[in-house]
Amino acid sequence: MIEFTCADHIAVATLAQPARGNALSESMVESLIDRVTECVADDSIHTLVLNSTGSHFCTGFDLGNQTAEPRAAGDSQAAADGPLLWRFARIEHLLALIWNAPLRTVAVARGRTWGAGADLFVACDLRYADSQTEWRFPGAGFGLVLGTRRLSSVVGPDKALNWVAHGCRIETSEALASGLATAQLSDPMIASDGWRTQLPALAVDRSTYAQLKAATRPDQSNDDLAALVRSGALPGLAERLQAYRNNSKPRK
Repeated sequence: MIEFTCADHIAVATLAQPARGNALSESMVESLIDRVTECVADDSIHTLVLNSTGSHFCTGFDLGNQTAEPRAAGDSQAAADGPLLWRFARIEHLLALIWNAPLRTVAVARGRTWGAGADLFVACDLRYADSQTEWRFPGAGFGLVLGTRRLSSVVGPDKALNWVAHGCRIETSEALASGLATAQLSDPMIASDGWRTQLPALAVDRSTYAQLKAATRPDQSNDDLAALVRSGALPGLAERLQAYRNNSKPRK
């Protein structure tokens, strides 16, 4: 579920499904899309913050029951792959909305910030994390190209390629040095909304901020969606995702 509050021109969308590591279920993605769209349409909001409850910011795509079962005779591969590709396309749409939003966007992370959760973090203008935050970008492990161009824009193409292609785990010190994270905050500060005291005052109005953002961040959402769909169109997406799930052993 997504909790949403708005006060003093700042909207906060909180990922609130800690029992599942705030993994992005289909309903959570659709709710986030709705909330971001509402904030974009509301000129009184100048900042949108993505926050979370529990120990982790977001552990990525919610695998749930969306894994491949043995196919019965006559079942098509598309019947298994199609719903998954649609869900990833909706995540890409969400990321593009945040990346190109005509207002300031902020991510406040701690714990595991993996996969689509890491992509959510990257898509924001300001990115805060505590000392125990850990990032991973494992989507390429099951054949998907999702969010890589945005990551490249933030940390540079060589580092982005290395992190994604080799399944690297990025600790806070490296995230700060590379620009992945804007600043480190203490966990109590993050948990108690103390991050609000760290938000710099905007020196421009929302309209000007939107123009500055557009000038420094060209909209390449069509190319990003095309890259995702091309990578996900190879038959066997559901089976590759199942294999990834079977081989992935998150640390306790």
